Amino acid sequence: MRKLFGTDGIRGVANVYPITIEIAMQLGRAIAFLVKNKPRRHRIVIGKDTRLSGYMLEKAIAAGVCSLGVDVLEVGPLPTPGISFITTSMRADAGVVISASHNPFQDNGIKIFSSDGFKLPDEIELDIEDLIFSQKMAALRPVAEEVGKAARIDDARGRYVVFLKHTFPRQLSLDGVHIVLDCANGATYGVAPHVFQELGAKVTVLAAAPDGKNINLDCGALHPELMAAKVKEAGANIGLALDGDGDRLIVADEHGTIVDGDHVMAICAEELMRRRRLKKKTLVATVMSNMGLEVAMRRLGARLERTAVGDRYVVECMRKSGYSFGGEQSGHLIFLDHITTGDGILAALQLLAIMTKRNKPLSELALGMESYPQVLKNVRTVTKIAVENIAGFSEAQAKMVAKLGEDGRILVRPSGTEPVIRVMVEGCNLDEITTMADELCDLVRKADRG
Repeated sequence: MRKLFGTDGIRGVANVYPITIEIAMQLGRAIAFLVKNKPRRHRIVIGKDTRLSGYMLEKAIAAGVCSLGVDVLEVGPLPTPGISFITTSMRADAGVVISASHNPFQDNGIKIFSSDGFKLPDEIELDIEDLIFSQKMAALRPVAEEVGKAARIDDARGRYVVFLKHTFPRQLSLDGVHIVLDCANGATYGVAPHVFQELGAKVTVLAAAPDGKNINLDCGALHPELMAAKVKEAGANIGLALDGDGDRLIVADEHGTIVDGDHVMAICAEELMRRRRLKKKTLVATVMSNMGLEVAMRRLGARLERTAVGDRYVVECMRKSGYSFGGEQSGHLIFLDHITTGDGILAALQLLAIMTKRNKPLSELALGMESYPQVLKNVRTVTKIAVENIAGFSEAQAKMVAKLGEDGRILVRPSGTEPVIRVMVEGCNLDEITTMADELCDLVRKADRG
């Protein structure tokens, strides 16, 4: 049984268990314990987003790491993929990200990358939990020169900016392209504007003044309406909305119409197929991606392989089977030929390269995929609920699935990061699937009230 880790690291309200300085310090010790496998100085990178609680957790993790004789490299506020990049670039032994991604500022979380820049597999996370809750590290107290030290990498942002620019085709330019960029008052505020401006774009920047409390607040990938409205107002070519830690991207076309991750994946997969760079002619997505994406892939002579929800499971599938591109409807897009994790800025650059190379607006490129009507509803619960134990739920869902047949599907799952049951219904008739979703949500609410 997991005690701390969810689908994307450890997450919760900052300064409330498990996101406390005590757990953070023990986590730092556990990571240090696992990386100390050679007779040399070891190093762990620590970065964060712009949340107020990041300072507290950063120092606690660093103290734990140093107390076990491992050095710390602090990079300050930097997108999650940037911390992955710095970890591999500096040949560090691990990377730690302090972020709750798209969650509100009072939440925080901790994610871990291994030395190769990939998120830790489940079994290593369980090993870390065992180290934290057992007494295996209690007697390990290095002294004198064996204690770890901490240093700051002052040019981490610059290194990451250069890396990102190198992923954009050298023969192309963003001259004449007007971009509305929403940084969600998060970790990309000091990186993303520079990347697009240095490639020649005119950039109208939104939500790039973090104060520790405004991260994701009515802005960013979770609330792209601000960005989309600004695109229409400014007559821009495209809008880009990143989330708080910069690993997700939601875009708007030149008309201010939101284009989700599924459509962006369809566009990018088509380009990769044209260049014969979509390995094994397979796109990897989660069970949440629209059925229209499968249809689009078949039309290209490619296939869609689905995984459980979570970008880490997309990456694990890609690595295991030798695929090169995958992502999530929510905007995680993973280009393994460039980086080991989802990267919103990098994904935007790949999309902009296609638009520039083909000289087509996003609205036209997005026509390559037609979405099936899809309804996604969230039910926040007070108690932890297993839907299979709700009276009548399985029977009601089975009847709905039979009625939808091959033209639809139903997915019900608990969130891995918050006390929420997610209900997704997909089919040809919007009114019908909305009614189905509402009925299932009502059953969950009744069970929660007891």
